[in-house]
Amino acid sequence: MNTNVLSRSDRESVAILTFERPAKLNALNYELVDSIVQALDQIEVEDQIRAVVLTGSGRAFSAGADIHEFSEDVKRGVQIVHRKFVRRGQNMTKRIENFSKPVIAAVNGLAYGGGCEIVEATHLSIAVPEARFSKAEIAIGIPPCFGGTQRLPRLVGRKRALRMILTGEPISADEAKQAGLINEVAEKERLLEAAVDLGLKVARFAPEAVAVCLHAVHRGLNTTIDEGLAIEAEAFARMVPTTATQEALKKFTEARS
Repeated sequence: MNTNVLSRSDRESVAILTFERPAKLNALNYELVDSIVQALDQIEVEDQIRAVVLTGSGRAFSAGADIHEFSEDVKRGVQIVHRKFVRRGQNMTKRIENFSKPVIAAVNGLAYGGGCEIVEATHLSIAVPEARFSKAEIAIGIPPCFGGTQRLPRLVGRKRALRMILTGEPISADEAKQAGLINEVAEKERLLEAAVDLGLKVARFAPEAVAVCLHAVHRGLNTTIDEGLAIEAEAFARMVPTTATQEALKKFTEARS
């Protein structure tokens, strides 16, 4: 899928989706948000693709929502802006978070507002040393509304998250790694290579096993420990009778013998 705002290229079993609004610092207009969801819908049924990388063109990952676009809907009233802006953005980040294949953010520059919320929703993330992460929404008088008030505290802790949300001050890639927002820092010239390599590491394993791991972790985070353990046991039970599990166990035991 290639549009004016989103391009796709594949490297082996990894699909790379690139935000293509460099002149606007890859601001998330409605077309780009919809294109991300549509691309994921398409990739989910492609068995040969086992992981997805999201990145930006130019010097930004994404500067956040396209303020000029959604401010027009603000003038039209709460119901309209909620339906066209808030619900659309939340559906995008939920689609990323709930995706059955690992989604990896390759953060090539600043990730502000909705761009940071995409990073929060991805399963894994790598950033260049120059990357900056900010919850800048307070500067225009709104809270984060693509999931940032909920995911960020779960990732980095309540007080770290509130400092970002209440001040709008950016944090560096090293600070983001220390806080748990990203997994790794990589130099710009090897950012995509590092993200693709990470995707290929996961792609070695049975896609069914990867999917149930993603499902169990995501579902379990929003429950009590006992409910989470039940989800984990259910995931295990789903995999036991599969060919993938039987073949992997046979291969492992034969190698050990």
